[in-house]
Amino acid sequence: MPDIVDPATRSRMMAGIRNRDTRPELVVRSLLHRAGFRFRLHVRDLPGRPDIVLPRFRAVVVVNGCFWHRHDCPAFRWPGTNVRFWSEKLAKNVERDQRKLAELRNKGWRTAVVWECAVRNAGTGQALSSILSVWLRSNDRELSIP
Repeated sequence: MPDIVDPATRSRMMAGIRNRDTRPELVVRSLLHRAGFRFRLHVRDLPGRPDIVLPRFRAVVVVNGCFWHRHDCPAFRWPGTNVRFWSEKLAKNVERDQRKLAELRNKGWRTAVVWECAVRNAGTGQALSSILSVWLRSNDRELSIP
């Protein structure tokens, strides 16, 4: 299926996609803050510069977009054009995600991955906030919210 916009427009559209302060990330940060958790953002000293770092709990929360991190959910669809490029790019993203999470765990950090679709389907966010709060206060090493 050919692209519906010209290459210059597509380039401008792709350049406008942010890698931090995305809507799902802002929602998760707001939920954590309202629940009384204080955190740091994008700490450069940690592998992968996690989105949210809670030093008190020795925990990080990463908010992943379903497309960019190839989540197995209805929100993810393979692009119809330039398939080879996208399959290589997204495979590298997934590999890098796994490597950075493993590095964080090896350094003693607990890791949580919150997927964009979970934030989108959270409604008021009460359940998502509760899940994160319980995990932060627990001793569990990992959490994934699909």
